[in-house]
Amino acid sequence: MITFVELLVNGVSLGAVYALIALGFVVIFKATEVVNFAHASLLLAGGYVVARLHPHLGFWPALLAGVAAAAVIGALVEFLVIRRSKAGSHSVLAIVTIGVDIVLTTELTRRIGTEVLAMGDPWGSRVLRLGPVTVAETRVVALAVAGVLIAAFLLAFKYTGWGVAMRATAEDPETAALMGVRLGRVSVSAWAVAGALAAVAALFLCVFPTPGLDRGSSLAALKAFPAAILGGLDSTTGALAGGLIVGVTEALTTGYQNDLAFLGRGIGDVAPFLVMVVVLLLRPAGLFGTRERARV
Repeated sequence: MITFVELLVNGVSLGAVYALIALGFVVIFKATEVVNFAHASLLLAGGYVVARLHPHLGFWPALLAGVAAAAVIGALVEFLVIRRSKAGSHSVLAIVTIGVDIVLTTELTRRIGTEVLAMGDPWGSRVLRLGPVTVAETRVVALAVAGVLIAAFLLAFKYTGWGVAMRATAEDPETAALMGVRLGRVSVSAWAVAGALAAVAALFLCVFPTPGLDRGSSLAALKAFPAAILGGLDSTTGALAGGLIVGVTEALTTGYQNDLAFLGRGIGDVAPFLVMVVVLLLRPAGLFGTRERARV
């Protein structure tokens, strides 16, 4: 039971971080109807800036610089690539983001090389002991920070002018434009927000108990993709639910790897995608996604 509780707590905190990444997918999709496969490179870019700058600036200024850098890169991708593309199909634009991801990730992995970069976080390898249960302090901080950011985003999405413009654009972009909503501004802000969220997620994916940031850290975004899909690509609530489901599933299957040996090695890495497939077979639009209705 103690092992189960520890795995559950770690899974929930990891799921909250995945939810931050999934929110980035959802925000961009709601604003532009484009599935952003360049999200992994935004995560790696934000983490790289934090890792390189913290010895010179200190952790908190470096974190702010990493968040700002990822937001700026996201905005530049939208402004220089997505907006100026003549492709009318959203599927083609999604393929364009794959090309952007390959270019950015290749350059970043070249710079990182074989190094494992420390993030310089103030929590280190400290752990919290709650009775017989032991949890890494970074996991608790990740859960708290992700909870605050997700709550702030949901409130902004519902009550601010930017949120109203975002919802109007997602509902009917043509009508929103006629009502004075600047679609370009909404789109570039969505990419910037997604980049900022990815940078924060990169921090908590690369601190203890993981060794640090390396050239494979961007693969974590691939685990958040099932979270966005099974929750529903057009649902912010779905991103939260999907992130928690994926995080808990990964933590439990990895923790009980020896008991699940008959399913093969590395089942923890595959389990989120298996859950996604099962959910999509039952609900093609995801748990909270909007179902398309066709009149006959």
